[in-house]
Amino acid sequence: MLSLLVTSAEKMRQLGELIGGLLKEGSIVCLAGDLGSGKTVLAGGIAKGLGINEHVTSPTFTLIKEYTGRIPLYHVDVYRLYDPAEIFELGLDEYLYGQGVTVIEWADRIKEYIDGDYLDIMIEKLDDDKRGVIISSESSWYTDIIRELDKKCTFLQ
Repeated sequence: MLSLLVTSAEKMRQLGELIGGLLKEGSIVCLAGDLGSGKTVLAGGIAKGLGINEHVTSPTFTLIKEYTGRIPLYHVDVYRLYDPAEIFELGLDEYLYGQGVTVIEWADRIKEYIDGDYLDIMIEKLDDDKRGVIISSESSWYTDIIRELDKKCTFLQ
């Protein structure tokens, strides 16, 4: 587990870029946190780390947005789902176990439906600018990513 203090939206984006640079095909990133905590900013940084130059916006109304980079990014937002099983009726499993990286906002609503390993990121809004970020996983591969992030996150200090 890695616990970080992020002091600006730009540093949140930079953290995402580091994460994106470490991910491989088939990676799943589960984001959780209140409205306005920085989930979409982090997702935009992950996109940049995957070589995506498009501006990333929350797919709240479309549920899933696809972006093309060195690895495709599938950006999912399940905030408006009333029945978590609904997302799988829409084909989320094809994205989760496909050739890209899947980033899920509000993932705490559907984690019980995700088979396999994922990188879990919880963002807590501490004040207008500061965020507490906890990155964890039970998978050894993601644990290696967390160790690497710990070494590279000196820009947050």
